[in-house]
Amino acid sequence: MGFCFLFFSFTILFVSLYILRIFKPWCCCDLCKNYLNSSWTSKFSNLCDWYTHLLQKSSTSTIHVHVLKNVITSNPKNVEYILKTRFENYPKGKQFSTLLGDLLGQGIFNVDGDLWKFQRKMASMELGSISVRSYALEIITNEIQSRLIPLLSFFEKESKILDLQDVFRRFSFDTICQFSFGLDPGCLDLSLPISEMENSFDQASKLSAERAMSVSPLIWKIKRLLNLGSEKKLKEAIKSLDSLAKQVIDQKRKNGFFTHKDLLSRFMGTLDDDKYLRDIVISFLLAGRDTVSSSLTCFFWLLAQNPQVKEKIQQESDRVMGKTKVNQDIATFQQIQKMTYLQAAIYESLRLYPPVQFDSKFCLEDDILPDGTIVKKGTRVTYHPYAMGRMERIWGHDCLEFKPERWLQNDGVFKRINPFDYPVFQAGVRVCLGKDMALMEMKSIALALIRQFEIQVNVPKGELPRFVPGLTATVRGGLPVLVQEIKKR
Repeated sequence: MGFCFLFFSFTILFVSLYILRIFKPWCCCDLCKNYLNSSWTSKFSNLCDWYTHLLQKSSTSTIHVHVLKNVITSNPKNVEYILKTRFENYPKGKQFSTLLGDLLGQGIFNVDGDLWKFQRKMASMELGSISVRSYALEIITNEIQSRLIPLLSFFEKESKILDLQDVFRRFSFDTICQFSFGLDPGCLDLSLPISEMENSFDQASKLSAERAMSVSPLIWKIKRLLNLGSEKKLKEAIKSLDSLAKQVIDQKRKNGFFTHKDLLSRFMGTLDDDKYLRDIVISFLLAGRDTVSSSLTCFFWLLAQNPQVKEKIQQESDRVMGKTKVNQDIATFQQIQKMTYLQAAIYESLRLYPPVQFDSKFCLEDDILPDGTIVKKGTRVTYHPYAMGRMERIWGHDCLEFKPERWLQNDGVFKRINPFDYPVFQAGVRVCLGKDMALMEMKSIALALIRQFEIQVNVPKGELPRFVPGLTATVRGGLPVLVQEIKKR
């Protein structure tokens, strides 16, 4: 989440199950063979739910899809082993970096080894500084005050349905561009303009994800070589992104960047390779936009289904911030830190609907996982945060309930848990550096909307979100809402 990133999305799950239909004798186990009966698949809203079902039924919380050389696990001990104990044996791998190489290049989320260590160290120093976090909060606060609240107020006066997911995507794109590039695309202006940069970025992300749908990587590689179809469009989208990034970098060099606060300016003080700078910032742009917008979309979906949680958040904010409702009444960092129930609600939402629903590594050398699963060299090993959030053996019999109280002690203090039980922000060596800033952004937006607006979600009661294939968990059809401003409290 925040600046964490994962590529292998629902598209690869679809391919997995499609291949299982073709190669029935190669199916990983009797449980998977049940998928061949279409009546089983009709029970599940999303393909991740089917994998969750298989992992719940497995005695080790691990399954092996032999035809794809893919071990999938929701066992916390295995997750710790992959992400910490034997970290060096489970890199992202060349298979991963090849798929995203044209878009991300040598950026931090697409490399291993020394390149990753260098960028990780540099990013850790920058993202951990108080000045950078203050700058991020300044950007978020300004976007809420000058664009988000006016936009919702406008739609309220017009009594128009608004796609809240689209709003969150625009908000996140504006803020991450300002934070990463020092560039404000203005996607959340009242006219909801189409940004060339956002359009190119979305196109490149979508087409990069579609590469995983090819039964063989040879197919998309041939299309790329011949400059055909989706690969031609991807090339054009990336060319547009490269051009825009070059313009930004050139402008900063011309005007001087030493006094600027954005990440690009900070990195330019250390690096002078423009291509490398472009790769680094595009990676942060990719991870910082869609993860936050996906998380907020599912959070407000759950609040609509559980109004008692929204009421408790509102009551907590009244205690901390006071009941006076003013247009510019935005929570400070200190106030946000005091709202433990809000934090619990967000963590609970992320447990059920992590923006990065599963993550894959590749095994370098033959190994054995803690649960006894044998992993051969070259096997893809996938840990599954979405499924882990639904494991009774981790969360108890009420694991499917949206229950923020599970995160609070009796005295109301937030309860910390083993990160390998809850790898929403990854864990171990690659734990998300942008976690705190992502949570701060989510909390700031949630408070601003809950305190000022009644948000009516136009989704049937009890309906679960369905997700489309992509780099993160995007809700199919968006989140249509009607907003009504709270006049007085």
